[in-house]
Amino acid sequence: MNRLAEVAQQEACKSFHGKIMGTESNIHEIVKPFPKWSVEEADALWCAAFVLYCCKKAGMCIPYKPTECSLSLAACPAWEEWAKADQRITYVSANDEPQSGDIVIFDHVFCDSPHDHMGIVIKVKKDILLVAEGNFNNVSCVVERKRDTHIRCYIRIPVDFRY
Repeated sequence: MNRLAEVAQQEACKSFHGKIMGTESNIHEIVKPFPKWSVEEADALWCAAFVLYCCKKAGMCIPYKPTECSLSLAACPAWEEWAKADQRITYVSANDEPQSGDIVIFDHVFCDSPHDHMGIVIKVKKDILLVAEGNFNNVSCVVERKRDTHIRCYIRIPVDFRY
């Protein structure tokens, strides 16, 4: 299994969560790299921040806002923008074969808009992806996702990536 996939699976199982069922959020470490963003503002919007958190935990050196991006990596669209602009990163079409450790961006999963959710592929099965996600109903977890039209793209970052 890819190092990023291993870390993402471990971190997703730690039960990070925003404000749910009257409990205080525990996503402080996930939100910390984003200086203009508070835990309260991140509540229910932290899937992309979880991906960056896992990348950093896996040893990648990635800034919260690469110069190629118009937004910080707290926003799903910024990841795709960055992958298309930085030649060291592989942008993989939704029609191509994903790999363990790929970052997957989804369209129209939680709301009727593109780039609305993302996670990290742990395992690829025939018609299913096992994905580590932050902010799945405001909690971190490992989810089975169908390989269908909701997948926008995959992003493959080298394990030893240094920005």
